[in-house]
Amino acid sequence: MSGDRLSGPAASVQQVRASKRVSGRDRRLGRRVTKSGHEPTRRFGQRQRRPGAGLQTLRQSFGKPEPGEIAPPLPPPLPPGRIVLLPGRGEVFVRDTGPRPGVPTVLLLHGWTASAALNFFLCYAELAQRYRVLAIDHRGHGRGMRSLERFTLEDCADDAAALLHELGTGPAIALGYSLGGPVSMLLAHRHPEVVAGLVQQATALEWRASRYERVVWKWLTLMEAGLRLGTGEGFVDRAMAQAVRQQPEIAQWRPWLDAEFRRGLTRQLVDSGRALSEYDARPWVSQLSMPAVVCLTTRDKLVRPTKQRQLAEALGAEVIEMTGDHDICLIHGEQYSAATRAAVDNVAQRAGLITPARVSGLGSAS
Repeated sequence: MSGDRLSGPAASVQQVRASKRVSGRDRRLGRRVTKSGHEPTRRFGQRQRRPGAGLQTLRQSFGKPEPGEIAPPLPPPLPPGRIVLLPGRGEVFVRDTGPRPGVPTVLLLHGWTASAALNFFLCYAELAQRYRVLAIDHRGHGRGMRSLERFTLEDCADDAAALLHELGTGPAIALGYSLGGPVSMLLAHRHPEVVAGLVQQATALEWRASRYERVVWKWLTLMEAGLRLGTGEGFVDRAMAQAVRQQPEIAQWRPWLDAEFRRGLTRQLVDSGRALSEYDARPWVSQLSMPAVVCLTTRDKLVRPTKQRQLAEALGAEVIEMTGDHDICLIHGEQYSAATRAAVDNVAQRAGLITPARVSGLGSAS
């Protein structure tokens, strides 16, 4: 889950570096010089400048609340969360709407650096009308398993399979967003008995075909490490401020969004970025024969739409286009929720888990 959240900071990094260069020059020359080389009309620290104004401007530009405005991190409505012990593997954190007779299961697998709650909080209620919804936090993400083992996508897929076996759900629809896409495909490849169909969102068949992509992912991984270590607090504030500006209805949950985004273990987040950059399903994708839908983010700067179409072609999947960037699940919640519901219904019908009459009886996707 990290489109604008990742691309926005890239621009910010250049700005911060530039400001640091200017500050160093100030100390040497005893004056302030702009990036263009011109001396401003007012020097930094002149008496006319109100004390603390610089800090206030910085807070505003990064979306950081003033002292005294910080509210408790109360979450939006979410399915109950609990710890499930997977025999021989460890404990995982799961959100579960609970079993109902005759209701199929959807397993939600979230994106890189996010958590299941953060990635899917705007579509839980929509899916829960028709399905049992399970969502697991990957290792090192959110409240996920803490392990000394090095992060691998295969371990995440095996955790998901063990969860479905432990809960006795029967074959489920595996929905993967971004990093969750490779996890869901590995789940289907390694444990086909637990997967009835696939929904792939903002993800790709492989992430390393070109040298450019390998370099980008290495850079993003290092940047994310800095963010999680606290050197990029402003990035989080800025990303959340942007999300609230574009979708004001989530403003009430901003303190929770801020806190949820900062969960996770730095080392395993870095390892997960490395694992994603090395992922390549081309050698075995032809072995996957279950129904699939690709929800394609048409303005995605992190996973290019052409790569998403290559995934759809390899899977023989139908395509549902979503107009947005990699953070569409946060920025355009209504559109994302409707597209997700339509995609899951499509796969569920083709897999024989629900009938068209049942879907129409519960209302059609808008």
